Amino acid sequence: MSALDKIKLATSSAWGQRGDNAVYEAFRRQYWNDPVGFVRDCIVWGENDGPTPYQCDILYSLSKNKRVCVRSLHGAGKSALSALTVIWFALTRDGDDWKIPTTASAWRQLEKFLWPEIHKWLRRVNWERVGRTSLSGDEELTLSLRLKTGEAFALASDDHNMIEGAHADHMLYVFDEAKVIPESTWDAAEGALVNDNAYFLAVSTPGPPVGRFFDIQSRKAGYTDWFLRHIKLPEVIAAGRVTETWANARALQWGDQSSVYKNRVLGEFAADDIDSVIPIQWIEKANEIWEQWSEGDVEGLFVEIDQIGIDVARQGSDKTCFAYRSGTVIKNIDKYSKSDTMTTAGIAMSALENNPKAVVNIDAIGVGAGVYDRCMEEYPERTFAFMAGESSMDSDLSGLWQFADTRSAAWWHLREMLDPANGNLIGLPPDDDLLGDLSAPTWRIHSSGKIRVESKDSIRLRLHRSTDTGDSVVQAFYEVQGGGMEWA
Repeated sequence: MSALDKIKLATSSAWGQRGDNAVYEAFRRQYWNDPVGFVRDCIVWGENDGPTPYQCDILYSLSKNKRVCVRSLHGAGKSALSALTVIWFALTRDGDDWKIPTTASAWRQLEKFLWPEIHKWLRRVNWERVGRTSLSGDEELTLSLRLKTGEAFALASDDHNMIEGAHADHMLYVFDEAKVIPESTWDAAEGALVNDNAYFLAVSTPGPPVGRFFDIQSRKAGYTDWFLRHIKLPEVIAAGRVTETWANARALQWGDQSSVYKNRVLGEFAADDIDSVIPIQWIEKANEIWEQWSEGDVEGLFVEIDQIGIDVARQGSDKTCFAYRSGTVIKNIDKYSKSDTMTTAGIAMSALENNPKAVVNIDAIGVGAGVYDRCMEEYPERTFAFMAGESSMDSDLSGLWQFADTRSAAWWHLREMLDPANGNLIGLPPDDDLLGDLSAPTWRIHSSGKIRVESKDSIRLRLHRSTDTGDSVVQAFYEVQGGGMEWA
């Protein structure tokens, strides 16, 4: 019988449902100001498992300083830290008047990450040590915990009135992925923290150096009462949460000077490169839309494939990529390593056969020419050649700028589609390759007075890789027959 099963068996018969006993009160007194002890003693850990040193440091700092703001790289266990904090506070404060509002930059972060993490760790609580049974179905709900004298719950970060309306004698605010939570929401929470029994934990992967999360982390005037913590790559590697191999691979994939590498691997604030074609934040927003679309939360998006962008691999380490666009959404991207021309042509033909209304846009320079020729034989009206170096008659949305070549026009059109100011609902699948590819190219004004986007060869020399995944998506959105996109 596992340790977890033994605990469940013991607690099912030994302890009161809601902790109305001396053991539970002794638990509350012991761990009231000791979240580190709670996590070490009251959570069932596996062999060679346990909280990391930096998680313990943050929990200790929260108990002493009450306001803690944490920035970190991906994979460090931020959501686990937030979940354990919620459980500690709820169990030690129940019996008194308490509340825990939790919010995040996107509702999906709460629904798919933070609250499932809370439920996961509740299954590992040593309830015998706590002095009560595990939570009942009336107490543990999908997005809330409702105990005897208080509640933890999820709130949308764009509804500051709900944040401000939360009051109790004992308060804990948890802001997860806090970098783009609106300042009005921070201010609303601040207004509710009116006594010494109020705690605030804000955690996030950093983004550009703007917003309240950045203001706190940079110790701007008015925010010096926060305890700050930067979880760094070496300590996460030492804790076994990520590997040095992973970090090195991301440096090769994204470039160790890129904003995405600094944000996600080093946990550093970094603005999008001033000459980057597409900002990281626009890509991440499109990822959120794709997630909503994939779950059926966005209405009015097409279900049939309209266009397939095909970028054919030129070198052994490159990949042939097929990006399938349905309306304004890239439904999926298929990647093939070391496929010869005939194999790629066969895949393309099959894609056309299976998607009768779709057209293909094939990078027809070099090895892609053979794929294009084969598709033209069977589907001449649905096959188009993407010739990156050809001249373009397109202009940007303002009508002021033209482009040095077709590649520049296509990339710029995707930039304009993703720009939130233009109001397009673009969905892109979360994909590390795609994120790195779309944020990699730079642009400049050519001597002709036209916009020129960095060439694939230049990017390969700079980053030692090709932007195959990104190029296939660009081609999936760019209508060669008309130039640009009619709906953009």
